[in-house]
Amino acid sequence: MSNGSTPLFRPADAENAVQSEADAAHWREAGTRWAGGTLKGLASKIGYLKRLGVSAVWISPIFKQVPYQETYHGYGVQDFLDVDPQFGSRLDLNNLVRTAHRHGIYVILDIILNHSGNVFSYDPDRYWTQDPGGQWYLDPRWDGRLYPVAGYHDASGKPSLPLTAIDIASQPSAWPHGALWPAELQEPASFTRKGRIGNWDNDPEFLEGDFYDLKDIRLGDGPIDDYVHSPALRALCQVYKFWIAYADVDGFRVDTVKHMDPGAARFFASVIHEFAQKIGKENFYLIGEITGGRTRAFNTLELTGLDAALGIDDIPDRMEYLVKGQRNPRDYFDLFRNSELVNKESHVWFRNKVVTLFDDHDQVRKGGHKARFCAGPSPVLREQNRKLLLNVLALNATTLGIPCIYYGSEQGFDGEGGSDRYLREAMFGGEFGAFRSRGRHFFDEDSLAYQELSKILELRKQKIALRRGRQYLLQISGDGQSFGFPVVMGGRMLSIVAWSRHFDDQHLLAALSTDPDGRREAWVELDGRVYTPGDRLTCLYSSDPAQIGQSLEVQPAGRRLAARLSLPAAGFAVYE
Repeated sequence: MSNGSTPLFRPADAENAVQSEADAAHWREAGTRWAGGTLKGLASKIGYLKRLGVSAVWISPIFKQVPYQETYHGYGVQDFLDVDPQFGSRLDLNNLVRTAHRHGIYVILDIILNHSGNVFSYDPDRYWTQDPGGQWYLDPRWDGRLYPVAGYHDASGKPSLPLTAIDIASQPSAWPHGALWPAELQEPASFTRKGRIGNWDNDPEFLEGDFYDLKDIRLGDGPIDDYVHSPALRALCQVYKFWIAYADVDGFRVDTVKHMDPGAARFFASVIHEFAQKIGKENFYLIGEITGGRTRAFNTLELTGLDAALGIDDIPDRMEYLVKGQRNPRDYFDLFRNSELVNKESHVWFRNKVVTLFDDHDQVRKGGHKARFCAGPSPVLREQNRKLLLNVLALNATTLGIPCIYYGSEQGFDGEGGSDRYLREAMFGGEFGAFRSRGRHFFDEDSLAYQELSKILELRKQKIALRRGRQYLLQISGDGQSFGFPVVMGGRMLSIVAWSRHFDDQHLLAALSTDPDGRREAWVELDGRVYTPGDRLTCLYSSDPAQIGQSLEVQPAGRRLAARLSLPAAGFAVYE
């Protein structure tokens, strides 16, 4: 960091890009375009991630994009076998993975099976529609029928190329920036060609329709046990085998699994797991982006053989608003111990089946208004949320699941607005910086959240119970006699929330306070099968350094055992 030319962000730099309406418009527009991040830049920040305590990095798609649109997000693929020059080169990806592996960090690559970029135009023949400017046009929206196609796009985005296998000799303009590559994907049958999705919950519309202007790839047909995969799916399997072999990545995050046939997901998972194992990668991990609720996600995992689901529905909602005192803690903790999903009387812990996070790059759950954890409608509320930031990071790190930190959350990014662009602020400078800034970077290893989270992640590394242990939400009491789970009352819960983690003979107590402004105390019930009166719990970590090393005595509390716990405002602590 000290060798770079971009200055580190300081609080006085906030809003430096929006001092006038013209500047603000420029900053907002910059968020719709490529913002400058590269694979070489990410490789240079592996040390930052290592010192934070990160053990794996998930990279958004880096494949070559259509050249005529600002698909900076990476999901508008035009060539599945190359890296977009905005990000770098194949060699840069290879070097990044090597650098990460030298530092003990795995690399998960975000991949796409469901669709390509906007590589062709329809020639629609139905659904006259009026645009906001009053102009009439034919809207190719899904109705279950095929649409005629005008042709593949050339490098300028015009549909001047035939929708068929490309003959480079007769169509030299198709390479490298036109049509779709590799050539095995170019046949018309590679696409469903049924227009864009209008109803995202209508089956089969959400399976057959285009993801906005991203063109749906036909992966196969039939029920899951008799699924007939398409040549396009077979070609994509070969594509992603190539990336495993070439770049030595350790897993894939599979985009838009909800919009794929379960048979396609199962076929892909089987092919990729077998290939990875054949070349010695026994634990290659496949994480599916499965929207539509936890039941759907669990069932999809069971049916397809994907290893884990990205928890982007109820998990981030309940995690965020538990810490902000607006959700009952049981609503969050019960997500990991729901027997109904597996139809068994005994509990099943969803320890390594779900990736848990509170901020992400889409925030589908929040509808039209996106907002990071630290966002707020006023400076007072933003400051209150910043005080609680360490707690949500700690809750994520010390409860069940595979904790995932969205970039910038560890620095308190507070983006919000009517588009997901506001969740994707540049961390490394440029025109679209966080906190409405430009020309500053945010890799601040001296920030409080970074420093404290690194300590918590180190403790997680040392204590297997924080990674793999069973977990139980604990009852609390104000008087040591009447116990109950903390609940939201009058719209807000200002309380200590405590939970235990147990693995073999290792037993830990963790707790946070949802009160950002004042100290909180409570009796916390402890398991009488684990503790006896007079036992003492030692503080291994606290956001109040004075508490570290101090002990709590286990005492009788009516018919229970409990310990009297005190936390500072927005405090977090772990005891053993």
